[in-house]
Amino acid sequence: MKFLITGGAGYIGSTVASALLDAGHTPVILDNLSVGKREFVRERVFYEGDIADEALLERIFLEHPDIQATVHCAALIIVPESVEKPYEYYRENVAKSLELFRVLNRLGCQRVLFSSSASIYDDVPGFMVTENSPLKPRSPYARTKYMMEMILRDFCVAYGMKGIALRYFNPIGADPKLRSGIHVRYPSLVLGKMVDTVLGKQPYFELTGTDWPTRDGSGIRDYIHVWDLAEAHLKAVLEFDAVFERAGNPPDNYVVINLGTGRGVTVRELVAAFEKVYGQPLPLREMPPRPGDVAGAYANADTAERLLGWKAQRSIEEGIADALRWGKKRKEILGYD
Repeated sequence: MKFLITGGAGYIGSTVASALLDAGHTPVILDNLSVGKREFVRERVFYEGDIADEALLERIFLEHPDIQATVHCAALIIVPESVEKPYEYYRENVAKSLELFRVLNRLGCQRVLFSSSASIYDDVPGFMVTENSPLKPRSPYARTKYMMEMILRDFCVAYGMKGIALRYFNPIGADPKLRSGIHVRYPSLVLGKMVDTVLGKQPYFELTGTDWPTRDGSGIRDYIHVWDLAEAHLKAVLEFDAVFERAGNPPDNYVVINLGTGRGVTVRELVAAFEKVYGQPLPLREMPPRPGDVAGAYANADTAERLLGWKAQRSIEEGIADALRWGKKRKEILGYD
């Protein structure tokens, strides 16, 4: 089967595309390469362009009328940058998604799998959140994800579309076959920064925020291997309609699913795991929280198991090991460390 993947040249989108290919399906990738890498779409069906380009979307569906669903991964994702550049984030993430959903509906592609974010949750006692936990997006980035969800849900109610929002927690690692991984020169993701530190690209790892109300003062997260994340997407798109049946066919045609391991890990604990895998101490400096940072949360992953038949399988140590392997391989694929 064929599936359109927006942002399919990025870290997560390219990994989802690899999972589809490995399972015998065809990803049709749309990416403007503002962040994504051309190297990740070589020998794949690829269209370079914007998600709001109506003529291009028409061409894609004319040439691939058998596309079964859209996996919408395209977005700007850096929290501190969103605080500095809210206009760009609302334009790229919200305004263009609005146009994408409109055109998808008009072209008859009414199944949308949306890459959402756990950053939209409020703080809760104990830090474990379910899909029904209160929401409180606290950065422009998080608010764009919340708004994109609301737009998609309203489209599902009004136009008969079906939407599944996958609320990601904290992806780590790389494609185990090393076809792709974190590709930006200066990663904002915590594990990417650790790898850059031990590769000598920065003098120390900045542990941002040490006074959160957690067991050791550092932020708490749910670190999920990106390949586990990709396999959850595979389950969702291949069993799209069945997911709604298992969910009781909700009247708004909209389903929310947390994608996490169900285990909370603090940043200090991640540092300790990294040092164990790497075999050497990680140079570290404690710093104040960055703009938009929060104490964090981890997933209650029961809904994913019930609706997708999916559970995260890979350990944090496996994610760290794959990230380190990718860090050494990246220059060979992308031409830079």
